[in-house]
Amino acid sequence: MAPPTAPLHLDVEAISGICGSISLVAWVIVFSPQIIENFRRSSADGLSVQFIIAWLLGDVFNVLGALFQGVLPTMLILAIYYTIADVVLLGQCFYYKGFTWRDDAAPPPKPSNNGHANGGTPTERSALLTDHFAERERRGSGWSHLSPAVPMMPEQLATPLPTPTRWQSFLWNSVAILMVCAAGVAGWFLSRGYTSGKPAIPADDYPVLDLWGQIFGWLCAVLYLGSRLPQLLLNFRRKSTEGISVLFFLFACLGNLTYVLSIFAYEPVCRKAECEPAEARQIYAKYLLVNASWLAGSLGTLLLDLSIFAQFFIYDQDESERNRNEAVDDGENENDSLWDHRPLLERAGSGPC
Repeated sequence: MAPPTAPLHLDVEAISGICGSISLVAWVIVFSPQIIENFRRSSADGLSVQFIIAWLLGDVFNVLGALFQGVLPTMLILAIYYTIADVVLLGQCFYYKGFTWRDDAAPPPKPSNNGHANGGTPTERSALLTDHFAERERRGSGWSHLSPAVPMMPEQLATPLPTPTRWQSFLWNSVAILMVCAAGVAGWFLSRGYTSGKPAIPADDYPVLDLWGQIFGWLCAVLYLGSRLPQLLLNFRRKSTEGISVLFFLFACLGNLTYVLSIFAYEPVCRKAECEPAEARQIYAKYLLVNASWLAGSLGTLLLDLSIFAQFFIYDQDESERNRNEAVDDGENENDSLWDHRPLLERAGSGPC
């Protein structure tokens, strides 16, 4: 007969365990949306190479800091996994962009006026055939009726894939976040039977400050904080967040938030059954001091990620406005092509008498 498990109640230890489990799930899949997005687009133009390099260096120092500071083996394995995922993202950037360390920001194309790239009306010096073919290619039509074997038919516009609405995107992202949270809670619940019967760790066995572990931990925090700046700058220069997966940063925010909560949700274990005056505060302060670099890195990147979400919102508004203007211009061009705007006497004959 299996031994009964501990009663289910949400104390400080349970909150710490749940937050840590959710953070673990979020960090396991954090890179997947961006890797899939790059493969889907066959491009990594929206991703900053310097951002990935700084994140990679931060994960390397995270591995070294975890080794010297003596953290849990699972955290060390995760740090190694993050490093491998960073290498995959960096490999995608080099594959699609070429081997470069710079972020060349190409601004999004401006909406054309009357179908011309220069945004103006055609003149006698305009390249009519070039503009015509460029317009047809932009609208998605093929080159089929340039062949003598294919008769001239009315243009059949290709139907593009429907773009998800904001409500659909919000619903899908919310479901993904809820699934990660549910997986984390389920993982914590299933692991309770393995840890409930273990004795508490005495206070003397908690990690102590290690010089090299703290040095690498603070280097990791500085690199994590600095990694977001190139991405913010690239988005600002491009005036667009196209090519960046929202779930990539949503999972990163969720992982950082729950990781910080799991650190703060800590209940000191005193040497005796009852804590002496100020003993619990001293143990808690020592515990926070050991994890100060990881707290700074997680909280700082969480705030910077909020700035990236602000760019998502601002540039999405601009992109929607450009699409609306382009749709209006296309409609005007199609209506203009149905009518002959020449004076009536000029329309009476098309050639010499």
